[in-house]
Amino acid sequence: MPVHRPGSPTRPHRSAAPRRSRKPVIAVLLTVLSLLLAFPATAQAAEDVPPRGSAHMGMGVVEHDGEGPLPPDSPRAAVQTEGVDVSSHQGNVNWASLWSSGVKWAYVKATEGTYYKNPYFAQQYNGSYNVGMIRGAYHFATPDTTSGAAQADYFVNNGGGWSRDGKTLPGALDIEWNPYGNQCYGKSQAGMVSWIWDFVNRYKTRTGRYPVIYTATSWWKTCTGNYSGFAANHPLWIARYNSTPGELPAGWGYYTMWQYTSSGPIVGDHNKFNGAYDRLQALANG
Repeated sequence: MPVHRPGSPTRPHRSAAPRRSRKPVIAVLLTVLSLLLAFPATAQAAEDVPPRGSAHMGMGVVEHDGEGPLPPDSPRAAVQTEGVDVSSHQGNVNWASLWSSGVKWAYVKATEGTYYKNPYFAQQYNGSYNVGMIRGAYHFATPDTTSGAAQADYFVNNGGGWSRDGKTLPGALDIEWNPYGNQCYGKSQAGMVSWIWDFVNRYKTRTGRYPVIYTATSWWKTCTGNYSGFAANHPLWIARYNSTPGELPAGWGYYTMWQYTSSGPIVGDHNKFNGAYDRLQALANG
């Protein structure tokens, strides 16, 4: 207790006011700050999602697998036959120039999901055929939208069929990173394998041919668990932008086609068929 000294003024006693806690204010400020920081990222992420139908072969290869030097041209290398794949991104293609440059085969995007048809399909599919190329159609799979069988039907009904004319390759299933969301389309590995079987079985029933499977090894490992069951009957089209195709998905001892670059000298993604022209003809004839 303080002692009062004579002659010194007496100070009135002040009761201590209760201190207001700063915790609620700090919490509010942190919440506002987090919202401000999150909003641009969310907006940017939404802007990065491309419109439905714009997907094409190899869309995620550089982002996920990287890109290396192009394969060297060497007379000691195995005989391979140059090809391209195109979609609506290429518009009307100058097929005569590609043929003159040594391109002998082509794949053209026909469909995606059950909601998109390539508006340039007729020019690209018929144009490549008319200059002498062996050509085929491909389907960009969206396993999160409809069943494999429904998408196989949509593909066959809109340009993805096959005929034994010596100039038509079996249809190709483009199964790779999802440009619109979750890379495995929200499916488990078993669910993805089941969806692919649903597609390839319906395609075989409709056309009499096993479709080509286009994919990348890293995606295949992640989204199918490196399933090996398709290798027995389905030609592999491997995507890897490097000097070698690298490791192949389980079960396949060799690739049939290799997409090695997305920056071709004239147009589209460029590919190598693993064999001479007569082997390409054999694949077309079934």
